[in-house]
Amino acid sequence: MTKEEKEKYKKKFEEALNEFVKNLRVYVSTDTGEWTVKGFIDIYKNIYTISSDTKIISKILEIHIFPVILQFAEKYDYKIILAEYQNWYPDLTIIDKNNADVKFAIDIKTTYRRDSKTAGFTLGSHGTYFKERDKSKNIQFPYNKYLGHYCLGIIYTREEFEDDLEETKISQVQELRKEYGENNDLIKERRVTDVANLKSLTSVIKNFDFFAVEKWKIASDRRGSGNTANIGSITDIKDLKAGNGVFSKLGEEWFDEYWINYGSATMIKDGKTIKINSIWDFLEFKGRKDLFENVVSKGAKRKRKDQE
Repeated sequence: MTKEEKEKYKKKFEEALNEFVKNLRVYVSTDTGEWTVKGFIDIYKNIYTISSDTKIISKILEIHIFPVILQFAEKYDYKIILAEYQNWYPDLTIIDKNNADVKFAIDIKTTYRRDSKTAGFTLGSHGTYFKERDKSKNIQFPYNKYLGHYCLGIIYTREEFEDDLEETKISQVQELRKEYGENNDLIKERRVTDVANLKSLTSVIKNFDFFAVEKWKIASDRRGSGNTANIGSITDIKDLKAGNGVFSKLGEEWFDEYWINYGSATMIKDGKTIKINSIWDFLEFKGRKDLFENVVSKGAKRKRKDQE
């Protein structure tokens, strides 16, 4: 496939994906911005509110939007392959039904606002499958078989409860209660509501922002979490939605080369061997300090004094 053909397929996919993302907020939230998911229900029609634990929220959000992802694929003539194993990359592989060589990787990334302006994600591993791009270890298809690697980002605000136990309260739907009656004596204290009043139950999250962008465009030059081999994102919400990451003006090739070498490349500085773990060090190591001006420094590590 020629470069021009790849760009044509990518353009078509990105236009469809961005159109899809525009409608997600309406799908998952009420007119007041609260999450439409209020909890989970048992056979006695007890509604248990959801914990605000980020892993639980993330998984339920994925389940919640999956039906509309299937609709998106059907509308634009794509098919979807889910990751074969839980720890495999990516979450979704999108394949053109008319050309199996046209594949796109989508990872669904969710996070909460740290404040009104900041949030952040991990963008996947820079380990084996990222470095050995023709191999299939821990990845659905080899990395280089995808025309693009995208982040479907979901940012939300967590509801602040005055009482830490508020999010564990139980409600029951009045209309549905009649079938099972009052036989469920295991739970004595619960609020009783009716279907029309389900909106009044407090959601654990609200005020969603959705965006879709190639992950290299929102990457920082920092790891995403501790000592794990994860790429970190930038944290400014406006820049995340606009794709204004550290490498966004340098290009995808610099993103790839930097993260392939992250933690392993070294350089001699003032007679000492140092690991290269900032974009400034890497460009200096490559003899391209002339590209400093192309780094979006807002999301990057600070320069050393001798680089300023």
